[in-house]
Amino acid sequence: MHKWLTTSLQRKLSVVVAASMIVPMLALGLFAFMISSNITEEKTKLTGSDMLKQMDANLRFMLEDIETLSIFLIGERDLQTYLTGPEDNEAKRTELVGRMTNLAASKPYIANIAIYPERFDGRLSTATWYENELPPAAAEAIAGGVKTWSGVYEIRDYAGMEQVMTLFRPIRSIYDFRRLGWLAISLDERELARNLESPEFGQGMGKVELIGEDGTILSSADKSRLGQPLDTFAPGLFALIPGGVAAADDGGEPRSNRLIENGSVIYGSGDSKSTVLYRREPLTGWMLVGSVPYDQYQAENRYILTLTAMVVGVSVLACTLLIWFTVRRITRPLRVLTRHLSRIDPERPLPRFPATSDDEIGRLGQSYNMLGAHIERLKREVIRGEARKKEADLRALQAQINPHFLYNTLSSIHWIALMSGERRIADMVEGLSDFLRISLNQGRDYCPVEQELAHIRNYVRVQSIRFPDKFDVEYIVEEGLLDKWMLKLLLQPLVENALIHGIQKREGIGTITILIQPEGKRMHVMVMDDGLGMSAARLDEVRQALSLLGAEGTGKSQDQAAMPGAVMAETAATMATVAELNAGYGLRNVNERLFLHYGQEAGLTVDSREGEGTQVSFSIPIMEGSP
Repeated sequence: MHKWLTTSLQRKLSVVVAASMIVPMLALGLFAFMISSNITEEKTKLTGSDMLKQMDANLRFMLEDIETLSIFLIGERDLQTYLTGPEDNEAKRTELVGRMTNLAASKPYIANIAIYPERFDGRLSTATWYENELPPAAAEAIAGGVKTWSGVYEIRDYAGMEQVMTLFRPIRSIYDFRRLGWLAISLDERELARNLESPEFGQGMGKVELIGEDGTILSSADKSRLGQPLDTFAPGLFALIPGGVAAADDGGEPRSNRLIENGSVIYGSGDSKSTVLYRREPLTGWMLVGSVPYDQYQAENRYILTLTAMVVGVSVLACTLLIWFTVRRITRPLRVLTRHLSRIDPERPLPRFPATSDDEIGRLGQSYNMLGAHIERLKREVIRGEARKKEADLRALQAQINPHFLYNTLSSIHWIALMSGERRIADMVEGLSDFLRISLNQGRDYCPVEQELAHIRNYVRVQSIRFPDKFDVEYIVEEGLLDKWMLKLLLQPLVENALIHGIQKREGIGTITILIQPEGKRMHVMVMDDGLGMSAARLDEVRQALSLLGAEGTGKSQDQAAMPGAVMAETAATMATVAELNAGYGLRNVNERLFLHYGQEAGLTVDSREGEGTQVSFSIPIMEGSP
């Protein structure tokens, strides 16, 4: 078998590709079946949970309404007066019973409202019950003096037997808080059972019951189960529900211990297996418990399994035929293609493939040659595009400003300040207006030296108002250089750096000197200050950062060395632009712009002595006009 596979590339590829496709396909089919089965179950759970939520909302409405009604009744002034009287007042009794009867009649889920006075015998009730004995829960509540709900119990009236659950609440005086009697509001179990009926729950195969805190069944469609422990019909189910064990073992367990208010559990095994959904009512601790037999899922799962098996079988057969045909078509010309592709050198441009035929390999060779040419063209376009990225970003920023609106606004502020006698404000606004006008420069990158100096004077004019008597600026400029052209906005960052980091931090008035002199065919520019200066360590860091930036902006790889001169220049500009984006502002910004527009020889030179000052200089070619 091993020899049969190793002697044929076609067989090896067929087996490997078939295995790599068929095995995942089988796994995918199994996974799809499992997911579909789980989705069926989860869908039933979700639908059942939504129904339980709606039932719980209706139950909560009844319980909260009874709770509100009980608070209203025990604080009713006529009832307080009646219960504090020395004896039973027949007129007041009749009036109170009439009110209570109207309240009970307005709410179909209230079976009875009764009041048990403490000071005299008798009972005020809205219903005629033949048995007048209180359930054990009521006796315990009265003995304990606390509000409580009883379990379900049976009463008899003129219509027959009736199941109720009763809220017992002590009635206390609103004046001295002494107990005057008890209020009992009974909830009709038949109304609860109607709330629990839903033909859509579990697609008609499920059932919902109301379970008390102690695990007894409070409401159910099967009346024979009422009052019986849930474990009688489903042993161990109540213990599976989170919080159910605590409630069953200790009826006085605080409800804060029941951490999970709703969820689902799996109960039973084999044919009796079922999904049990539960939702706890926080007001009373009762639970709505619904069960859905697993028989419901089996029919749907069998259909899904059959459909999945058919789809996977057809897919495996189709894939086997397709793999055999494809591998056979590919392996025949593969050796020729391999021989030509082995000539590719990753260090050099892609070599041309000698396409001498019109078959698949010939057309593939033509596509390969087109791809190589396209890659070379894309490399040049990327280099050219990156070199122009900075210029485009700057122009886009300038285009967002409306110069005429800005100048007119500043001019208006200037005249308002003059009319108000605010000369300093007028001077600052005028200087700012001129500063912005020169900064924009109508979108041009170059300007005369004289305009660059005017830009500095406007900047100094504004800053001198902001920092009065803090600094002076001296200009030492060769007059023959004033009409020469230079890259704009080179001096202002250097002057600002000298002012902020040098002069502003020292005591007294500082001086910033701007020196512009010719050196052969180049222009030497220097900005000096007598501020705090930099330590030797800090100066080394600045110089190292600038030199590293220069190396990144002008470094050449082997690929660049093989490019024409224009492409090499574009590569250097591109790397300088990327460096500018990452370096920040200040000295590094100016240094990057110098590299981008003038080359490596135009980089910044920084010298500083701590406590004496700093000087920053650069040298650029003398230009007669704008490039």
